[in-house]
Amino acid sequence: MNKKQLALFSGLMLWSALVSASPHWSYGGDDGPANWGRLSPDFSMCERGSNQSPINIEGALKAGLAPLQVDYAAHGADIVNNGHTIQIGFEPGNSLMLDGTSFELRQVHFHAPSENQIEGVSFPFEAHLVHADKNGKLAVIAIMFNMGNANQGLGAIWPELPTAQGSAVKLTARIKPADLMPANLGYYRFSGSLTTPPCSEGVRWLVLKTPVSASRAQIEAFEKIMNQPTNRPIQALNARLVVQ
Repeated sequence: MNKKQLALFSGLMLWSALVSASPHWSYGGDDGPANWGRLSPDFSMCERGSNQSPINIEGALKAGLAPLQVDYAAHGADIVNNGHTIQIGFEPGNSLMLDGTSFELRQVHFHAPSENQIEGVSFPFEAHLVHADKNGKLAVIAIMFNMGNANQGLGAIWPELPTAQGSAVKLTARIKPADLMPANLGYYRFSGSLTTPPCSEGVRWLVLKTPVSASRAQIEAFEKIMNQPTNRPIQALNARLVVQ
């Protein structure tokens, strides 16, 4: 087993351990979003947090944000159906420079419909590019999808979508994160949380202003596998500022 295979195997084993150890939650019913904070003490932030995600982005203040500095050179490594979403892991080598700190891309996953909204508009699909710095602090780039032409990036991945919950496979498609992103990387920024339990706060959110497109067939393929909406309801903005 070479180093890349060992890293992939170790990551999948860690993912399996985390899933088995975490209390069960879902997007509906008694263990849905309204009750996440009561399912486990570890999930208490879902109920008592004041900087929760997702949000409706409106009235963003103009702050002259620096252009996004992304260096995405590495390809996808594995694809996982964890029962809540489809998640793609990437080989080392993809990074985001933010606030003078380097954040490594850990994974990309999807939600249908979108979790965040822009000026009250919900999108049929949203991708989250989750990054972490050396101390485990998180930064998420969110990409909105309109329904329209087929998406080339998704088109490369979708034939390998795992239909069985808990399955994980090596990704054969040669895809880079940039294949999912629009040419214009203008963005909104706010401080938020994970949108799934444990709803940890302190996440730097960067929501791209320009949507990309995906076909109805591509979105419905994801929805069929998940068999339910996979979006947490909009959370209160409270005293936070959204800047652009």
